[in-house]
Amino acid sequence: MANNNGSFFSGLFDFTFTKFITTKIISVIYIIAMVLTGLGSLIFAFTGFANNFGSGILTFILAPIIFFLGILYWRIILEIIIVAFKTAENTRQTAENTRNLG
Repeated sequence: MANNNGSFFSGLFDFTFTKFITTKIISVIYIIAMVLTGLGSLIFAFTGFANNFGSGILTFILAPIIFFLGILYWRIILEIIIVAFKTAENTRQTAENTRNLG
């Protein structure tokens, strides 16, 4: 059922959804999330100086904390997604093994 063999594009155009591509592209999604979170944190840090110097210093201190929490959030979400796909793969393998016994 959930066969991960084959190319990325064959999985992308698999209308029966028997091939998972999410497990192949999850690291790319994480890298994109890290870059966007980093850019957002930098923008947050430097826009604080637009108001006054005091709020600029505060946002400059808070930006790394926001970056860390953002990366933590994305990591947890993506790991939950991977766990769901790994569970589906293991369930498929268990079902196949059970069918082979009988």
